[in-house]
Amino acid sequence: MAQRILEPGQIETLAQRSIPRVRIPDRAQLFAQRGARLRALAQGSSIGDYLSLCAILADAQHAALADFSADLPSAAQIETAQTHRMPPIPAASWPRTPQWRATLQAICIAVALQPRLPDEVARLVTHLRAAAPDELETQADILLGTRASEIDAAVAPFLMAALQVHWVALSSRFVADAVQPLDVPGLCPLCGSLPVASIVYAKTPYQGYRYLHCALCACEWHMVRVQCSQCGAVGKDIAYHSLASASAADAAAPDSAAVRAETCEQCHSYRKIFYQEKDPAVDAVADDLASLALDLLLGERGYARASGNPFLWQAAER
Repeated sequence: MAQRILEPGQIETLAQRSIPRVRIPDRAQLFAQRGARLRALAQGSSIGDYLSLCAILADAQHAALADFSADLPSAAQIETAQTHRMPPIPAASWPRTPQWRATLQAICIAVALQPRLPDEVARLVTHLRAAAPDELETQADILLGTRASEIDAAVAPFLMAALQVHWVALSSRFVADAVQPLDVPGLCPLCGSLPVASIVYAKTPYQGYRYLHCALCACEWHMVRVQCSQCGAVGKDIAYHSLASASAADAAAPDSAAVRAETCEQCHSYRKIFYQEKDPAVDAVADDLASLALDLLLGERGYARASGNPFLWQAAER
């Protein structure tokens, strides 16, 4: 029987068709698993108290998501978005249901009930619970519109926790096979947000594939490995760093770390990449937050984060 020889471009196309392009978040497990991971990472960590606080946020997110309802876009709206290669539930413009503010209240109450709460955190949640709806909506617009110079870094993690619930309530109801990629591969195909990090999965049907994890709606989308998720550079411009490799006596020794940073010599940025085969419990948001030492190392080497963590914001420079 004659065999057809595929050209390189055809091989790539065939491979892309066989790889699941999108992973839809598991509404029942996402925040519960993240909370458990944050608690585990808090043990012995120099930022253990903050990781524990974020675990409380994740627990409150899990409880709020159980009965959170939000209207999906219509079939016509989805078709229009796909036609123009745009996200169907865009972060900056999709209408928010007022229920997200009720979720914020529930999150603040969950934090306020904790024993030995630091005074600064207590003041923050008190302020948020008393804030007018217009103030909260304005802050949400700032966060989702990435107007960095106007972000209130202290309250941003609480607001983002509530907004994540809103968008996961939407994203978790999509069907993976129906989600179309955008023209910009580094943006979430559902809400258009930037990824916080990426994960290389160890279990089928995702084994060995790298997925970017949306910082807002938790959708994950496939991107080939050894490619910058910020500018698209490939090959020799891409390198990998970890705390283990930085301290290794032999720089050429194999790196077995579950947490690494993928750097790019073209745009001088980086995002972290987590390997499930090294640690099955990795979570993009939790493990990114818990590995700040790697961020410090990369900063010393002249690289900048391509995007931030939803639970950690830098104060705007005045």
